[in-house]
Amino acid sequence: MAYQEELLNMEAGHIRNVFGQFDFFLKKLERAFSVGIVDRDGAVRISGQARQVERASAVIRELYEISRRGNQIQEQNVDYAIAMSMENQENALLEIDGDLICHTVGGKPVKPKTLGQKQYVDAIREKMIVFGLGPAGTGKTYLAMAMAITAFRNSEVERIILTRPAIEAGERLGFLPGDLQSKVDPYLRPLYDALYQIMGAESFLKNMEKGLIEVAPLAYMRGRTLDNAYIILDEAQNTTPAQMKMFLTRIGFGSKVVVTGDATQKDLAPGAVSGLDVAVRVLSGIGDIAFCRLTSRDVVRHPLVQKIVQAYEDYEAKEARAQERRSRGRTQGRERTQGERRGPR
Repeated sequence: MAYQEELLNMEAGHIRNVFGQFDFFLKKLERAFSVGIVDRDGAVRISGQARQVERASAVIRELYEISRRGNQIQEQNVDYAIAMSMENQENALLEIDGDLICHTVGGKPVKPKTLGQKQYVDAIREKMIVFGLGPAGTGKTYLAMAMAITAFRNSEVERIILTRPAIEAGERLGFLPGDLQSKVDPYLRPLYDALYQIMGAESFLKNMEKGLIEVAPLAYMRGRTLDNAYIILDEAQNTTPAQMKMFLTRIGFGSKVVVTGDATQKDLAPGAVSGLDVAVRVLSGIGDIAFCRLTSRDVVRHPLVQKIVQAYEDYEAKEARAQERRSRGRTQGRERTQGERRGPR
């Protein structure tokens, strides 16, 4: 392929943002596209094979525009822009950057960071019930919480109800001290953390005292009808089919429901059927229910988390194929044995 050079003029302050501290992002871009990148006094020179230069240039221009809009460039932004460029989906960051959900109590904007997250947020806006399915770190609960708080602040709903099954993650914790609320709080801590960050502890506690925000175990939902509420069921992979049916039939008029879960992280007893798996099969044909499947590409935690999730997905797919081959081999072996017992006809 032909050798090519391209020159981009960029403001010095934004160059530091785009290329990162000690040019960490610049080096990542050079490795990803096999190009050389040099910046001198606001002029960025990109050199290498023509197609790779075009891709690198497009990603740098995209990150530059994101920086000009007032965003601090993170490693996740760079990694995602590179991944989308490799799939010929350029300007994905620009497409999702304008979707502001709310601000945290510290003033940090809460936005979707991937196309998968953008589709998830859009589905929550449009549908009455949304299932957010995907691995850890994809923002399922956090984005749902941000949407709930925004709807509450805008008086679209009268209260927020957050719930999850009280099941230990592979451990037996025994009897916890304190009253009933103290006993269930450890299971609900992730929900509290998101509320504190987005709403602030003082506002959260005030609304909780008034009964406008409720954080409770799933068992507390039985027998209730939830009108004009934003309801989030977290860790839904740990529900039983009966619990999931009970929860979904609590929904009243003017309510919106988000169900989040990761089918690969069940803490149910061995052999138990997950209510989330059953719900996906039973409800997939209903029009006002959306199923959003996030993947390792939508992980927005530390980049290493994305690699860990991808490695587990690859391992589990390999194990599933091996199990299928073993099952097929056993079936064929039984058929041969039965044929030998019958003998020639």
